[in-house]
Amino acid sequence: MQEGIVLKSLGQLYEVLTKSSGVVSCTLKGNLRMKTITTTNPAVVGDTVTIDETAPNEYVITDVAPRRNYIIRRSKKLSKQFQIIASNIDQVFVLVTITHPKTQNSFIDRILTTAEAYQIDAHLIFNKTDLYTEKNKADAEERIETYTTIGYPCHSVSLLDDKQVSDLKKMFANKVSLLCGMSGTGKSTLINYLVPGINRKTGIISKAHKKGTHMTTFSEMIPLPGGGFIIDTPGIQEFGLADINKYELSQYFREMNLVRNNCKFNSCMHTNEPGCAVMEAVDNGEIALSRYESYLSMLLNEGEEEVRYD
Repeated sequence: MQEGIVLKSLGQLYEVLTKSSGVVSCTLKGNLRMKTITTTNPAVVGDTVTIDETAPNEYVITDVAPRRNYIIRRSKKLSKQFQIIASNIDQVFVLVTITHPKTQNSFIDRILTTAEAYQIDAHLIFNKTDLYTEKNKADAEERIETYTTIGYPCHSVSLLDDKQVSDLKKMFANKVSLLCGMSGTGKSTLINYLVPGINRKTGIISKAHKKGTHMTTFSEMIPLPGGGFIIDTPGIQEFGLADINKYELSQYFREMNLVRNNCKFNSCMHTNEPGCAVMEAVDNGEIALSRYESYLSMLLNEGEEEVRYD
């Protein structure tokens, strides 16, 4: 038996990176499938697994080590089940575009909330600055101010600028980084820069709807030159929260968590209660209205809402 890291999941097959055998294809031992009831995938990208060679060049995953964290979303097809996108992550990078396509704040906030719940560092990369109009520039500046104020590093780039891309590369070195964003935000283009020769296909943006086309259909963990990994995720058009209940939701909004204990009632949900410190902070401009609206959207649907972009 030997240990490895799951790089890719393709239906019933898993590609696992091992020290002695390199990358091998594995199936999953039957009893592991029965262990997971609430998630659709018992082994996921980023998992440390134990594998056994049952015949020459035939491998089976016999055990999955406990995960230190993961990014999870509600399954689109099975509403009572969750889909773990990836595990054992050092940092999350959310690619944001102001135009072609436009990333909604609610999408960003759902990913940040999930990262916060599992204590994963998160960064925002504002891509396609070369396409900005004056209105786009003002929109980007407002959003960057909102997120930097509450402690999320924001990086403005054009992936057409070699110097800016070179600066980005340094942030990925020797870490396991998950890259996510809506379709068309530039994930494949960025990966092509980070991993020379990988030649990821890049999509086109629909002129009619200004939405991207799905080029990645499954999560994949890719070794980076010089050390570290980047996890490429499918272009997520929908991101339903999972595994976070409404009573704890506000603690994963950093700015709300700072003041929520000042509410008059311990059970305050920050919606219409008297003496609510969170609502007072929104009224005073100490909490951005866009963030509060994202909170209300999540609270109303108790994590089950699917965010759609038309």
